[in-house]
Amino acid sequence: MKGDSISVLPLTGLAGLKENWRSDLLSGFLVFLIALPLCLGISMASGFPPSAGIITAIIGGVLVSRISGSFVTINGPAAGLIVVVLDAVQSLGEGDAMAGYRYTLAAIVVASVFQILMGVFKAGRLSSFFPASVVHGMLAAIGIIIMAKQIHVVLGVTPEKGSLISTIAQVPHSLVNLNPEIAIIGFSGLLILIIWSMLKNRFLKMIPAPLIVVLVGMGLARYFDLEHQHMYLFLPDAHFLPHHEATVGPKFLVAISDNFMSSFYFPDFSKIATLEFWEAVVTIGLVGSLESLLSAMAVDKLDPYKRHSNLDRDLTAVGTGNLVAGLVGGLPMIAEIVRSSANVNNGAKTPWANFFHGLFLLLFVAFFPKLIHSIPLAALAALLVFTGFRLASPKEFAKVMGVGKEQFFLFVVTIIGVIATDLLVGVAIGILAKLTIHLIRGVKLNNLFKIQFVIKQQSTDTVRVDISGAAVFSNILALKDALVKLEPGKTIIFELNDAYLLDHSVMEFFHDFQHNYEDHGGRCEFRGMEYHEAYSEHPLAARRMKPDYM
Repeated sequence: MKGDSISVLPLTGLAGLKENWRSDLLSGFLVFLIALPLCLGISMASGFPPSAGIITAIIGGVLVSRISGSFVTINGPAAGLIVVVLDAVQSLGEGDAMAGYRYTLAAIVVASVFQILMGVFKAGRLSSFFPASVVHGMLAAIGIIIMAKQIHVVLGVTPEKGSLISTIAQVPHSLVNLNPEIAIIGFSGLLILIIWSMLKNRFLKMIPAPLIVVLVGMGLARYFDLEHQHMYLFLPDAHFLPHHEATVGPKFLVAISDNFMSSFYFPDFSKIATLEFWEAVVTIGLVGSLESLLSAMAVDKLDPYKRHSNLDRDLTAVGTGNLVAGLVGGLPMIAEIVRSSANVNNGAKTPWANFFHGLFLLLFVAFFPKLIHSIPLAALAALLVFTGFRLASPKEFAKVMGVGKEQFFLFVVTIIGVIATDLLVGVAIGILAKLTIHLIRGVKLNNLFKIQFVIKQQSTDTVRVDISGAAVFSNILALKDALVKLEPGKTIIFELNDAYLLDHSVMEFFHDFQHNYEDHGGRCEFRGMEYHEAYSEHPLAARRMKPDYM
C-alpha cells in the first residue's frame, strides 16, 4: 500500500486467530481491565442494574466480533448513550425503576430491529447527513449532562429530583454537604485520571487508568470500612437496584448478584402503543447508530493497516448484538471509541481481540463476582465525570472555534438545544440552524438537497469530477455514492470552478477521501480552490467563491 511499510494484512477468521492469538489475547485482556469498571459505571448511570453493562460487553465481544464488518473496534456500552437510556427509563417507568428498566429493554429490542434493517438496506451512509459541528455539539451536551449528574455521586450526596438545570444548580449544595469519606474516594479517582492523562512514559501508560482508580477506590473503601455501613441510599435517576438486590447491601458500594445467571431480565412490551415508547425507540436507534458509525470511522483512521470497515455490515452486527442484549437485560451497545483506541494501542490485529475482551468479562463475572461488591460507586462516578469532561472540555470548544465562527455557533446552539429540550430535538435544532445559514448564504432550495456533478472518463487513468452550485452536508450523499464506485489506482481531478459554496462537512469529506484513495495507490487533484475564500484559517473551513469570480 502506498505510503505504508505494512504490506501484508493480518488474516481474520480462524486463520487470523491461529496467526495473531498472542497479540489479540493480550490486547483483549488489557481492554477487559478498562471495560469492567466502565461497564458498571455506565450501566448504573443509565438507570440499569450494574450487571447490564457487563452483559452487553460480553455479547459485543463474543457475538458481534464474529459477524461485524470492522477489524479492531470494541463493542460495548458507551457514555454517549447514558442520557438517552436514562431518559427512557424515567419516562417509561414513571417513578418505577424496575418497570422503566424492562420497558426500556423492549425499546432497545425494537430499535435494534431498525438498526439491522438499516444495515441490510445500506443506510450506514446516512451518518453523512449530520454536520460535524452538530454531532460534536451533541456529544459535548451529553458530556455536560453526565458531569452534572455524576458529580453528586462523587461527593456522596443525593440531589433532589428535578430537571437537569435543577441538578446542576444543586452542585454547590452537594459540595457544602459532601460526605468526606466518599469524596476522598471520588476525588482520588479524578486525580489519578488527570495525572495518567498527562503521563508520557509508555510503560506506565500500558496500565489502564480505570483499573488503578478502581483498585485505589477499593483500598480506600476497605480503609473506611464502607462495607459495614448499612445505611442505604437509592440514588434517584441512576443507581436503582433490582428488587431482589435492593433489600440488602452497603450504601456506597456496587451491588451485583453472586449468581450471574440471576442478572438476566426480560423486556416488557406492554407500552409499545404509547408515544413515549416510540420516542425512546427512535432516540436509542438514531443516537446509537450515529455514534457507532462515527466511532467505527474514527477507529479506521487509527488502524495501522489502513483497513476500512464495512459500515453497513457493522451496523447490522451491532443491531444484532443489541437485539440479543435487549432480550436478556443488557444496555444498547456501539463501537466504542475509547476502548477501541486502547485496543489499537495495545497491538490488536483482528476482531479476535474484541472476542477475548468479552470472554474475559464473562469469566470474571462467573468466577469473581464478590470482587465487584468491593468497588465504590464514587470511583465509577469519577470515571464518568472524567469521560464527560473529555466530551465537553475547553479543548473541544477551542477546536470547533478554530474551524470557524459558523461551526462554533452551530456547536453552541446544539448544546443549548439538547440541554434545554432533549437529544433528538437539540440535534434537529442544530441541523435546522445549519440549513438556515446555507439559505442565507444564497443556496437555492433545489440545490440544498440535490448536488450537481458530472463524472467523466478523461483517459484510461484519469477521471474528472465537475461540481457546480453548492456542495453542502445535506446534498453530498449522491456524490459519495458515485465516488465509491470508481476504480482504485486512478487519478481523480475535482473541478471546483463552478462550485460557489463548499461547507465544512464537504471539505472534511474531500480530505478523508483523498487520504483513503491515495493510500490505495490512486491520486486526487483539486482544481479551482484558488477561486474560493475560506471563512477561517482552518484548512478544512467552509469556503465560498470570491466575488470577482462569481
